[in-house]
Amino acid sequence: MTAEGAATPVVAPPRHRSPLLAERGAVPAAGADAGVAWHYGDPTAEQRALARGGAVVDQSHLGVVTVTGPDRLTWLHSLTSQDVAALPPRTSAELLVLDPHGHVEHAVGLVDDGTTAWLLTETAPALAAWLDRMRFTLRVEVADVTDAWAALAEPVDAEGAPGEPVTWRDPWPRTVPGGTRYGVADDAHPGADRRWRVVLVPRDRLVAEVRTRTAAGWPLVGTWASEALRVEAWRPRASHEVDDRTIPHELDWLRTAVHLHKGCYRGQETVARVHNLGRPPRRLVMLHLDGSGHLVPEVGAPVRLPGAAAPTAGGAETAEQGRQVGRVTSVARHHELGPIALAVVKRSVPTDAVLLVDCDGGAVAAGQEVVVDGEGVTPDRPAARGPLTRGLGQHPMLGS
Repeated sequence: MTAEGAATPVVAPPRHRSPLLAERGAVPAAGADAGVAWHYGDPTAEQRALARGGAVVDQSHLGVVTVTGPDRLTWLHSLTSQDVAALPPRTSAELLVLDPHGHVEHAVGLVDDGTTAWLLTETAPALAAWLDRMRFTLRVEVADVTDAWAALAEPVDAEGAPGEPVTWRDPWPRTVPGGTRYGVADDAHPGADRRWRVVLVPRDRLVAEVRTRTAAGWPLVGTWASEALRVEAWRPRASHEVDDRTIPHELDWLRTAVHLHKGCYRGQETVARVHNLGRPPRRLVMLHLDGSGHLVPEVGAPVRLPGAAAPTAGGAETAEQGRQVGRVTSVARHHELGPIALAVVKRSVPTDAVLLVDCDGGAVAAGQEVVVDGEGVTPDRPAARGPLTRGLGQHPMLGS
């Protein structure tokens, strides 16, 4: 259970231990990244190399699902949040599988090579099983091919070209056609310069493919580096930011993973209603953590609004622990920003409030960077047709 009582998604143990963990200096990652390296001895240098655009990241713990058959794209279009019915070959997309109430169940990176739709996900067994149950009489076949294919990530902003391996280019944070945003404009977004793509290689060629890149001068780096740059870019990740109550609006995921004008799909009513009415119940924030005490929270740590000052037994005053307003979802040590985190908090939390985050050994202060606007509305939200029923208050777009 999370600190707020909501169950977090269960991440299955890694199906494969990467052979790259045998590399000199490799320190294994834990949690959702178990099975690959956290770092290879110098995480600060690894982050800098990745930020400069010349490094390779072992992502072989990711799941890979394929869908074949002539109906594959129109079928995926009908089931998910994204418009992929006419997705051109070698064009990347992101989509979500929602439950009937609009809660996120699976997050998927999709690219089609002309004959096969390739789905990258952290929940491959469950996603493949659900898709297989939804085939009915359509001409599609679903397979979990994680045992045969491994993923490598590169700081490259390019789709795969003809003759190259299957490649998924992360669209974040560019607002895709049919999407919208709850945060800053694309060109002002801290992830605007983040380049990220995932290349699929046969699992038995994983080491050889890495050797090709390191021979060209690209160091192999771990998830300490990739996670720090992800948090800096406010990029949501299903195994971290999603719990059993998450709707896409809370994470600004309508930028890249939701098409607001496509046909019906499971959970579409919630997506449309929250977009039209505004104010999702929670919002994603990035936290700059006070590192002076060398305390770093764990994922799931409570986030609190400080209480009023109260006298201690010695007569001094200290801030009370305050009430819980959210939880930490991702934590990173950034090579320039220091300790940072993503957290999901109640929408009503003032956007200028300095928060407290519980750590083993005490609480640390945390300043917010607003990811999802506190008003909870998008630039293209439909205008009110008139005042609301008397007693229900003013429409949020028209003031209070």
